[in-house]
Amino acid sequence: MTSVIHNGVVHPTHSALILAVGEAEPVVAAHRERLDAAAGWGVPAHITVLYPFLPPADIDEHVLAVLTGTAASVPAFFCALERVDWFGDSVLWLAPAPATPIVTLTAAVAAHFPGCQPYGGQFTEIVPHLTIGHDHPRADLEAAAADITAHLPIHARISSLRLITGRPEPGGTWATRAEFPLG
Repeated sequence: MTSVIHNGVVHPTHSALILAVGEAEPVVAAHRERLDAAAGWGVPAHITVLYPFLPPADIDEHVLAVLTGTAASVPAFFCALERVDWFGDSVLWLAPAPATPIVTLTAAVAAHFPGCQPYGGQFTEIVPHLTIGHDHPRADLEAAAADITAHLPIHARISSLRLITGRPEPGGTWATRAEFPLG
């Protein structure tokens, strides 16, 4: 997608709602840098709640207020990234447990923004996950899986929903626009 340029400033073209998992960074960062394009965009290790979300220009005070209330309706929680898993042969990811609070939060946000469905409505089931890599040779993904497995489980506290905006292109363009505490 082409970047939006206004008055010589390059503006974000996309937004996402994520649960950042900083506790995973020491284990997954090097693998994500090589194997997940989003890491090169500046997106941290995370579990996606809703992507794509609204165009950044459409995010106003009303949207932020709805997100504040929705996030507060789901209690903060602890989770563990306990195992690696796969979507087909080409996507390596970590599975969070419990997944229920993430599914609940995703469903609540999508109910408030019916035009924004998880992964654009491509999948009927919500499968919370932290992507490690995709679309690389299976041997490279398997090597990452073996290395990461030796460091599991990773324990994390999920206490906020993060709105990030940026462009799906290299260069670290993604940044936090707002953070919403969970209840």
